Amino acid sequence: MEPVLSAVMASSESESLLDRAFAEATERADDHDETTERLLTAAYDQFRRTGIRKSTMEDVARRAGVSRVTVYRRFANKDALVEHVVRREFRRYFDQFLIDIERAENVADRVTIGFASALRAIRGNPLIGGLMDVEPDVVIPSMVGDGGQTMATVRKFVAGQLRREQSAGNVASGVDVDLVAELMVRLSASFLVTPSLLVDLDDEHQVRDVARRFLVPMLFPPG
Repeated sequence: MEPVLSAVMASSESESLLDRAFAEATERADDHDETTERLLTAAYDQFRRTGIRKSTMEDVARRAGVSRVTVYRRFANKDALVEHVVRREFRRYFDQFLIDIERAENVADRVTIGFASALRAIRGNPLIGGLMDVEPDVVIPSMVGDGGQTMATVRKFVAGQLRREQSAGNVASGVDVDLVAELMVRLSASFLVTPSLLVDLDDEHQVRDVARRFLVPMLFPPG
């Protein structure tokens, strides 16, 4: 996989791209100046229309209406630009996810809504979902071929949510929330990587039904 493509899901630093996106969402961080935000929007449009491979820093500069030097002053290379663009998209996903589950009345609803929200947000994202359709060899290897880093990060996020539910008495005390989160994340990743011929992922009710029937029971083991 080309170096620039590996930045889609994982960073070369110890803290992953998803870690930072979630931290920004929970802390409501917003440290982009107007020019940087303009460049990220231009890059988003460029990648969405042309794909990451075919896009250049010059393309982004032209779309943003700035000089090539301006782009390089804020992003050292294309890898860095791709990482910031995708991180912003995951930040938007986490923002929406937290809003969605806040509206749920109980833990069962939060699990079903969260599961459906995750699939809908990623598949429906014009950049990430679009790349999965037109450049699957860009996104899919970075999801499953990074030594488990991406799924471990998402698993940690889901486990954190479940652990809070467990502390509040909404999840059985004997439940291994890390293992449950692992199973939930792997199921979600499987649907994203290999679309089902049985479950219509565009049918919100059907997706929620799958979560309610198979994911929610893991929170309340028999006996």
